[in-house]
Amino acid sequence: MISLLVFVFGLTIGSFINCLVWRLHKKQTILGRSYCPNCKHQLAWFDNIPLVSYIFLRGKCRYCTKPISMQYPMVELIVGLLFAFAFYYHFQSVSPSFFWAKQFPTISFLSLIRDWFLISVMMIIFIYDLRWYLILDIVTLPSIIIVLLLNIIIGHLTADASANFYWQQLLISGIIGGGFFLLQFIISNGRWIGGGDIRLGLLMGVALGWPNILVALFLAYICGAVIGIGLILAGRKKWGSEIPFGIFLSVSTLVTLFFGNQILTWYLNILK
Repeated sequence: MISLLVFVFGLTIGSFINCLVWRLHKKQTILGRSYCPNCKHQLAWFDNIPLVSYIFLRGKCRYCTKPISMQYPMVELIVGLLFAFAFYYHFQSVSPSFFWAKQFPTISFLSLIRDWFLISVMMIIFIYDLRWYLILDIVTLPSIIIVLLLNIIIGHLTADASANFYWQQLLISGIIGGGFFLLQFIISNGRWIGGGDIRLGLLMGVALGWPNILVALFLAYICGAVIGIGLILAGRKKWGSEIPFGIFLSVSTLVTLFFGNQILTWYLNILK
């Protein structure tokens, strides 16, 4: 029951993310009723139920019958599943009685809030960079502060020193994440990457800590290279074509967030 409620909560956040991304692009306030991007008709509440409305409307606007982008149900579903997974990841060993008694393990609860926040931010970055080849500072800069503060608190509360997010570790990983892209920006005079990647690298560093920032960067470049070569071979891209690298960085951040230690251990065992 709790997992189902979390999934529904994730669907709702996914719907909000879709709305936020569109309004950020149009430079509109997030306040106000949702509307069809084609006919501009305001949507009734029953047209705006995450995932359910898309299914019942058969993927078309009720008012202009224009197709609704698959982005909307896909984002809602993915965020819902990721929220439920994050909840299971942190609370799989916790008795349900803890929740009904409102006795939440503090560290797990704060870690879950951080992870839900990161999932939301990385989804925004993924969609915006995929559609418009841009990583917005209005998204990354506040997120850096929020995630940094959450990780410092989590690190302070954690008893296991090996798992702590000490501010020194966060500072180092943030410098590595942001500095890695800053160096490329300087060397290429801004031709290889944009300034948004630098801020995203800093966000990744303070979110993942040391040495998981290295895992995330490694995964992003491997994934980017494989997909990039695949697109070239398929004739969809040419050598030198621009690729929205933020989509690979956002995915690798979430993968590393949950599986970074296992990936690092696996890799070190190979080197032995």
